[in-house]
Amino acid sequence: MATQTNPASIYQLKVTLRHIKPPIWRRLQVKGDITLYKLHYVLQYAMGWTDSHLHLYVVDGTYYGEPDQTFGMNVISERSTTLSEIAAKPEDRFVYEYDFGDGWAHDVVVEDVLNAQPEAQYPRCLEGKRSCPPEDIGGPGGYAHFLHALSDSDHPEHAHYMGWIGGSFDPEALNLKGINDALKHLQ
Repeated sequence: MATQTNPASIYQLKVTLRHIKPPIWRRLQVKGDITLYKLHYVLQYAMGWTDSHLHLYVVDGTYYGEPDQTFGMNVISERSTTLSEIAAKPEDRFVYEYDFGDGWAHDVVVEDVLNAQPEAQYPRCLEGKRSCPPEDIGGPGGYAHFLHALSDSDHPEHAHYMGWIGGSFDPEALNLKGINDALKHLQ
């Protein structure tokens, strides 16, 4: 494991969606000097979200995001905070929260701090498991209900969910090429 924590180094992150079994996760590599604002978009593309809801980061009880006095809490600007400032070394961790209504919490762990590979493009997704839940499905409990209804053609909500999702949904699918193609827009 590399011990260098230079902000220009490459940070390997494992992002895991909480409260979902089997887990939905992604392994990403990003530059350490990426702002949390830009990391938000990396996480959106990598997980498969559509950036339709609010988000914030929680690091040891400190909140980072878009400061807004209407929430009544102190939020440090994500536009002026970098990844290397909140998670400088392997095993450092934080939470990325997305869609406060559905309550999607992602555990983000720094797995390693590496030297950049000259031919590599960053950010990039190395691997992952399973498809992202659909937006507005109702959080982890709603997602479990959705999967149950889809798997049982006799379920009273099966036809409704099939129509809502557009006819098909594969919870085991992961389009790694599609994720990396989307991440190219952030380079």
